[in-house]
Amino acid sequence: MATTLTCTLSGPARVSAGEPVELVFELSNPTAQSLRVLGWHTPLEGVRNNIFDVSRDGDSLEYRGPMAKRGPPTADSYVALSPGTSVEGKVDIARFYDLQAPGTYRIAFRGPLMDVAREGEPVPAPNGGFRPAEVPCPAVEVTVTP
Repeated sequence: MATTLTCTLSGPARVSAGEPVELVFELSNPTAQSLRVLGWHTPLEGVRNNIFDVSRDGDSLEYRGPMAKRGPPTADSYVALSPGTSVEGKVDIARFYDLQAPGTYRIAFRGPLMDVAREGEPVPAPNGGFRPAEVPCPAVEVTVTP
């Protein structure tokens, strides 16, 4: 599904080793229609899978957090976004990736959104179908100092 949802990812520019690295993921609906977004695999639900690409000075880091398995989504699994509104999720990325070594870390949301429903479309989609949507979300860089 083509969508015009927008995404921003923000975090601190600099932290000391061992400090939390809180990222803010903001999803916005600049369209004139209401949308519902499945929050799974996004920071809107926290971190329950490998949803970020993280690297330090160009070397990829391994995810070390939970890997959630679930049944089919319910209507409560979706976040409603009225026209012109935003929703955000905050996560401490240092809980899921080793950010102890000094260096510059690049953090990007992997995407896509698993399911995005337009106004009037059922959620969840019938027969387990999903309407995935790419959403550009620029990466952030965080410098970790000793």
